[in-house]
Amino acid sequence: MSSLLKLDHIDRKVLEKLQSNAKITNAQLSKDIGLSPAPTLERVKKLEQSGIIKSYHAHLDPQKVGLGVTTFVQVTLVGHRKSTTEQFVEKVELIPEVIECHHVTGSGDFLLKVISKDISSYQSLILEKINEIEEVASTHTMVILSTFKDSKVLPIP
Repeated sequence: MSSLLKLDHIDRKVLEKLQSNAKITNAQLSKDIGLSPAPTLERVKKLEQSGIIKSYHAHLDPQKVGLGVTTFVQVTLVGHRKSTTEQFVEKVELIPEVIECHHVTGSGDFLLKVISKDISSYQSLILEKINEIEEVASTHTMVILSTFKDSKVLPIP
């Protein structure tokens, strides 16, 4: 595991601003945090190179691009060998509708976040792809009816 990078109050401001608006110009960012543009850019580059800033993304509205059903799928594997877990993860990474994959504790082994066009598409996905992964013993689906909070902003300590 990598060691924590020491963040000062300016680094925290930079991260807060970039999390809320990754398209902010360097000029506006420097104005907002109270530094000139060159040191601001250096701060951003340092945060990128350290791996704290992993990437930049556009946050899309699933409904507007035709993805109307989001589910959480609890997956229980046939066993708990390292190779079983690795093989399952490799196969799940090939399914674009699986947008998150978490190894968890509790009654299941993995929690997947899956997005589909509609219930029929989800049914095909679960039957033809996820349940066909030989490492899968069982699945349990929870359909998301509505979402009240979907923040990607991390509370920086």
